[in-house]
Amino acid sequence: MVAEAAALRLGSTVATAAARLWLGGRRREQERHLSMDELVRTKVGGLRLQREVRNQFEQITDAVFDRLEPYLDHEFRRLEESSREAVVDAVCDTLAAADLSDDAILAADAKPAELTRRITSAARPPVGLGEAESRLHAVLFAECVEYYVHVVRSLPVFEERAAAELLERTTTLGREVAQLLRRLPDRSLLAPEGTDQDTAFRRRYLELVSSQLDEIELFRSSPGRTEASRVRLSVAYVSLRASGDDGRGGGRRRSLPLLRPDMSQWDPGAEDSGAGAGMHMETALGGATRVLLRGEAGCGKTTLLRRLAVTAARGAFTGDLAAWNGLTPVFVKLREYSGRALPRPEEMLDGVAAPITGIMPRGWVERQLDSGNALLLIDGVDELLDRERRRVRDWLRTLLAAYDRVHVVVTSRPAAATADWLAEEDFTHLQVDRMTPPDLAAFVRQWHRAVRELGGALPCPVEELPQYEQSLLTSLMDRPHLQSLAGTPLLAAMLCSMHLNRGRRLPRDRMELYRNALHTLVHDRDAERNVPSAVDGRLSLGDKLILLRDLAWRLSDNNRTEIDVARAAGYVDARLRAMRHLDPMDGTQVLDHLRDRSGLLRAPALDRLDFVHRTFQEYLAAEEAAEEDRIGNLVGRAHLDVWRETIVMAAGHANRGQREELINGILDRAETEPRHARALRLLAAACRETMPTVSDALAARLESAVDLLLPPRRKTDPPALAAVGPSLLRRMPTSLEGLSDAAAVQTVRTVGLIGGEEGLRLLEGYAAQDARSAVVGELITVWRYFEAHRYVDRVLAGLPLENHHVSLAHAGQVTAARRLPRLRRIDVTFPLHDLRELGDRPALNWLGFVGLRGEIDLAPLAAYPALDALLLWSPTSFRGAHALDRLQHLEYMGMPAEAISSLGGSSVFSRLRNLYVLSNDPGSDLSPLSACTELGLLSLSSVEDGDRLPIPAGGGLLAAMSRLSTLRCAFADVSDWLGTTPLPPRLQRLELDRCTLPENASALLDLPGVDVTIT
Repeated sequence: MVAEAAALRLGSTVATAAARLWLGGRRREQERHLSMDELVRTKVGGLRLQREVRNQFEQITDAVFDRLEPYLDHEFRRLEESSREAVVDAVCDTLAAADLSDDAILAADAKPAELTRRITSAARPPVGLGEAESRLHAVLFAECVEYYVHVVRSLPVFEERAAAELLERTTTLGREVAQLLRRLPDRSLLAPEGTDQDTAFRRRYLELVSSQLDEIELFRSSPGRTEASRVRLSVAYVSLRASGDDGRGGGRRRSLPLLRPDMSQWDPGAEDSGAGAGMHMETALGGATRVLLRGEAGCGKTTLLRRLAVTAARGAFTGDLAAWNGLTPVFVKLREYSGRALPRPEEMLDGVAAPITGIMPRGWVERQLDSGNALLLIDGVDELLDRERRRVRDWLRTLLAAYDRVHVVVTSRPAAATADWLAEEDFTHLQVDRMTPPDLAAFVRQWHRAVRELGGALPCPVEELPQYEQSLLTSLMDRPHLQSLAGTPLLAAMLCSMHLNRGRRLPRDRMELYRNALHTLVHDRDAERNVPSAVDGRLSLGDKLILLRDLAWRLSDNNRTEIDVARAAGYVDARLRAMRHLDPMDGTQVLDHLRDRSGLLRAPALDRLDFVHRTFQEYLAAEEAAEEDRIGNLVGRAHLDVWRETIVMAAGHANRGQREELINGILDRAETEPRHARALRLLAAACRETMPTVSDALAARLESAVDLLLPPRRKTDPPALAAVGPSLLRRMPTSLEGLSDAAAVQTVRTVGLIGGEEGLRLLEGYAAQDARSAVVGELITVWRYFEAHRYVDRVLAGLPLENHHVSLAHAGQVTAARRLPRLRRIDVTFPLHDLRELGDRPALNWLGFVGLRGEIDLAPLAAYPALDALLLWSPTSFRGAHALDRLQHLEYMGMPAEAISSLGGSSVFSRLRNLYVLSNDPGSDLSPLSACTELGLLSLSSVEDGDRLPIPAGGGLLAAMSRLSTLRCAFADVSDWLGTTPLPPRLQRLELDRCTLPENASALLDLPGVDVTIT
């Protein structure tokens, strides 16, 4: 019996028992043995109503199935088939014989554990079960009774009986309470002795954890609202990624502005194959029992621990964490122990389960820890005061020495716990990664799904949420600064909330977004959560920003991105002395507080300090420059790439006079310094994004400067012009008429990089008016920057695509390309698992793949009878090779050497004019290619290092290729066989491209009857 069948049978048994109670089946003994279908037909009139009743109880069956199937799948692995059937039969028989009437439920006070105890004490134990089977029987029976009681308590018939029972009991309530109080010991919350109550208490505790921790603050309906709306964590949660933590951080550095990302970056399937992507959090956690998880402010550490606790309480772990099912979660928020001793085991439940700790069996927590069945989740080392954090490690060491089998996850910001903080206790160290574009897209979708539950509390009708979701995703894809900012769940949620509150509008000006993010990270979040280290501080938000601005300027002024901690403390101390409204404070202590709690500073290395994101340093440095009137300093550095973003944001911070001085100064330099003129004009134009007002005279001067930059002609122009932002689109031509091919192509690329609805409208016009091959090719290329289907409909659908290669970089483009019947040449550059996704394309003549995954079925290729070129550049295996025999026009083919053996059943190799084989293994078997007439052998293992691998299988095999007339070798070591081993007898042409040659390579040019080319 498989787990699915067992879970379905038990679910049906529970649902049928509930149906008997609901439909009155307990009144007749013979009805106890009716099936669900027979019971409904007997007790319910009308076919429609019968169908509705059946559907209701089928849903109950499915709900029980969903709960039991993962558990049974795990437990059944330990049992033989006969043992599985015996256990399930015994559970069903016990349920069938049990008194499950409403009288019995009420007698047990509707408590599942008590009803289970009464039934099992009155029933005969099952016969023939071993120890393991008996243990599983007890657990399954208790689970089924638990589900049954919860179902019955929701039935109208039970609510009526319960109310009557309660009324009847109330008549003697006073007398019974008086007797009870007289019998109570001095301590009324004295916990029960022994272990016989452990199971019942654990069930009650897990129910409380499952409900109490399954909520998260997600949304404020207005900026002034003091309380955030709460939604279910199980709906809102998005799995993030983690990497091994070596303590170095690895923040991204940049000097040039961010460009619009390729849409393939938003494709989840493509990302999983990327070298830079960390592991999914569940995979990272699954390989260890002790984990120190570090991450910056708002990266989701607390949310993750709550999610782990809820999932453990429900026994719902899957995949890499399936082995954690059965663990009892213990969630400890360290900030609740500020100013008092860290909790003893019996106190660890106080934060979540305080209402029931008084009836907890003595030693229950200790028994959970000692058995190794506890999941200890310790949150927020950084949220304690510095002097209190030092005790946490000793507390943990003592605890783990006593209970060495416990699973434990500890979280902290990096500044409060170094990567090796718990190395001696064998902790695995993980770092929470910034959200990737697919993570961000998933977060936005889950966020909007979660707020649907708020209903009338939303600022918009619930049915409009899909439009809000799509609008925000489009903004994130179009605006790289938004994507860069929303790298953590905290800041992504801030964007979601702002977008919802503003009616699907986000400020075009980045300044407001950065300001809100800074206030949230630096002060508001800790203050709202009553974090002790924030409440204890004497610095206001304004005070903190003054100190951070000064530090940011000093870093930027010295062209640095990090600073020595001692020097930074000196700067803070000097600025504190100038802040006369504050009592004297120690600069080192204040800097430590800013590093630990501001969310902006971190320690990338020992005794070093930097900002968590370059954007925040630039924003604060720009504000300091405006505050201290350092405009001349900015003008003097305007030609330097590293100052670009600081100057753009300084234009937003500056007052009107400062803006005029800044922009005019930059343009003056452009007129007198030809070497930097283009860069300076581009910078001045980019400042328009952040400036709230511009005088008429300055606006005219800016327009003239932009005119000198257009149209773009060089390949380096589009990225530089796109950095100016969407305002540049108003200056771009609406027609490409009169532009050279080069200028037209670079104009299309510039518009594509800027993007947005206005950019798409311009490209739509270009496509309708200009059919030049170079323009069409570039319109195809910039497809990657737009939502696939919309771009196909508005730009590509009318273009002559027959002679152009079209690269499909993500799944969205594959489905959208089905609406382009003119496509003849397709290259798929992302991981694809099934060739049928390409659709029916009988006119296709070129098809190339890079990144195929798994075993690929080639049978769908038979739908492309006109195919003459097929490139399978993927280290995978194939089946269905017979489909290649039906491609009668196929002349050109490329594949890795590893795939050759899986294509050996095809006759395709004997009729190809051109075959290229890629191999990084000199032992590859090329024997299936013996009938080839033209062959190319490529070895691209270490081209950058100058290494060359030998030709696969050596020269002996090549000599046996009696029909080979042309041989092409590239990046290969041919020195071992060329000139010493006979060449193929019919060889007429030998091409050697960047190969390692024999010492007497010059003799190769005189090979009789062979035309040799060496490059």
